[in-house]
Amino acid sequence: MKFLKIIGIILLVVFLGIQFIPKKLNQSDYVPKSDFTEVYEVPQNISKILKTSCYDCHSNNTNYPWYNKIQPVTWYLNDHIEEGKEELNLSEFGEYSSRRQRSKIRSMSSQVKDGEMPLSSYTLLHWDAKLSEKEKEEFIAWMDSLSADLR
Repeated sequence: MKFLKIIGIILLVVFLGIQFIPKKLNQSDYVPKSDFTEVYEVPQNISKILKTSCYDCHSNNTNYPWYNKIQPVTWYLNDHIEEGKEELNLSEFGEYSSRRQRSKIRSMSSQVKDGEMPLSSYTLLHWDAKLSEKEKEEFIAWMDSLSADLR
């Protein structure tokens, strides 16, 4: 029993200690000219979908939830965000080649159509990010028309 108590105290000290490790957050007040919504004339309903369901993981400005202040949750979230930005960064979309932009737009449409995005692990805690059938249809139709226009 004494051994478990010592292990518990050590784990508590480590947990408290890691709370003081500085956190690098993915936040910016600046919207660059290369941002998707600056590059394309995005209708308000599509812009709302992008901001609510995509930008937290796929841009240079994340709106963090309250629980991001707890380590190791912050590490997990930041790792997840970095992976998302490597795949698609809507803040830097205008810097992509025309071919890559077309590919990413088709991919965005396809992933929403297939229910792959937004991730269910994200919508579990961010209910407003879950897309209704109507929102999905609007998003897919607009992305598909944008993709066709870029050919």
